[in-house]
Amino acid sequence: MLYYRIFARMNSADVAKVWELLSQSNNILIVPHKNPDGDAIGSTLGLFHFLKLLGKTAQVIVPNDYPKFLKWMPGTDGILNFEKHNTQAQEYLAKTDLIFTLDFNHLSRTGQMEQFLEGSNAKFVMIDHHQQPDDYAVVTYSDVSMSSTCEMVYNTIEAFGESERITPEIATCLYTGIMTDTGSFKFSSTTSRTHRVVAELIDKGAQNMWIHQQVFDTNSPARLHLLGTALKNLTILNTYRTAYITLSQEELDRHQYGKGDTEGFVNYGLTLEHIIFAAIFIENKEEGIIKISFRSMGNFSVNEFARAHFNGGGHTNAAGGRSTSSMDETVQRFERLLKEYKNQLLA
Repeated sequence: MLYYRIFARMNSADVAKVWELLSQSNNILIVPHKNPDGDAIGSTLGLFHFLKLLGKTAQVIVPNDYPKFLKWMPGTDGILNFEKHNTQAQEYLAKTDLIFTLDFNHLSRTGQMEQFLEGSNAKFVMIDHHQQPDDYAVVTYSDVSMSSTCEMVYNTIEAFGESERITPEIATCLYTGIMTDTGSFKFSSTTSRTHRVVAELIDKGAQNMWIHQQVFDTNSPARLHLLGTALKNLTILNTYRTAYITLSQEELDRHQYGKGDTEGFVNYGLTLEHIIFAAIFIENKEEGIIKISFRSMGNFSVNEFARAHFNGGGHTNAAGGRSTSSMDETVQRFERLLKEYKNQLLA
């Protein structure tokens, strides 16, 4: 198979190739990663609405459920959940001739869907901003400097010469993903170009204040109590400019944990003066793992740290990982590793 690679400034040949694939396709599938976040849902729905605008038959299938604070987005009621709607999802997969994979760089990030995607005869297009993309796609649009996959979807629409046709629904979805993946526009990946794209999306109908309220101002009392527990569990290691949080399964159960309830908790560590490395360790007894999120400021690469030690990866300043050891063993290992990285953390 011939592979193509396209970047933020796509040349005419690359754009033509994607357009050709679209013109030849009757049933298009759009897939985000497992445990999809705002960027994953925003980019898939944004692309979905754009393809419908072109008169294409398209379907978004998520590997599993996603947080309640994203379920207000236009088009979310038509999303298929592979775990809950398995038969219907597999039926659509079987007739799909083109698959867009958004916001992930390897099919293993789709959980149970991986084997079905690998067995598909459809052609793939990848749009993603994570490091070290795999080569399964016919066309890969990969740029790790991008703020979000949603910004990349906007770039794709613009490259097609179709940005003037962006609807309020598309604008809302893309704005949501850019906003959430940039930490409300405060991360270093937020460029002047990002702000210009956001301005265009607002002009196209994205109601920025309302979107912020839907995502951030719909907390339940249980979630705020869980946040209180997380902050009570905060450990600060000034010697390594590091802070971390732990949450046990018992603590999650006590506060009626729902998917997405711990979103953003890890960032609280970075609000501390002098801290540049933050982590959260969350016990998941059902899967038998400790789920880990890492965040950093400056040049310390949590992507490299997660890849080297915790079976994960992501971006330079935001990554995830996992451990099959107990909580105590995982945290003790984390603290031991900090000694190896002390020079980098204090640089």
